[in-house]
Amino acid sequence: MNGTMVDFDANGGTAAGYLALPSSGHGPGLLVLQEWWGLVDHIKQLADRFAAAGFVALAPDLYRGESTTAPDEARRLMMELDLPATAAALRGGAEYLRAHAAVLPKKVGTIGFCMGGQLALYAATAHPDVIDAVVDFYGIFNPRVPVDVTALRAPVQAHFGEHDAAIPQARVDELMTAVAATGVPVETYVYDAGHAFFNDTRPAIYQPEAAALAWERTLTFLRRTLV
Repeated sequence: MNGTMVDFDANGGTAAGYLALPSSGHGPGLLVLQEWWGLVDHIKQLADRFAAAGFVALAPDLYRGESTTAPDEARRLMMELDLPATAAALRGGAEYLRAHAAVLPKKVGTIGFCMGGQLALYAATAHPDVIDAVVDFYGIFNPRVPVDVTALRAPVQAHFGEHDAAIPQARVDELMTAVAATGVPVETYVYDAGHAFFNDTRPAIYQPEAAALAWERTLTFLRRTLV
């Protein structure tokens, strides 16, 4: 991993995150939001991948130092997520990126996976003045994270697995229909895959073809909306 841990202001307090910079020296900002496991190496490696693709990528540590590989513990951490502190960290992260000398143009997108996918949408609805694009990878199921899509101003791209047992297609359709009704540009993609198909550290569920296609679509979308 090529990035570094940094601290940034968050509503009068501080938050931490993993920052990866592009070799070009500048690029648009991107918040990379964790799965329910926490700020694990996979998320840091994703931030590095986005940096290699030209973005200034910041992955906030939303569990404040905690992480796990056990599903039951991950569920506990997700359900105990401090939403006010998370909202402050999301806004603080976006403002940190906008003020960073390497962020040019001064735009910030947010992308998240699983729990982070819903938080990516949440960030754009809670802080529409600092989020310019949203990418949601299979994240809609945490009832404690309210997403008021009527507040959206940023374009949205979403990726879901057709065989995702955690997210029925009816819920995908309901969410994306509501997003489209706001009038923001929307792209929705459904793959022949299950939940977390993009996570290449989990070989039992990783789907390389779907992940590669989703990666290219994501880069195309972010470059169009942020550059």
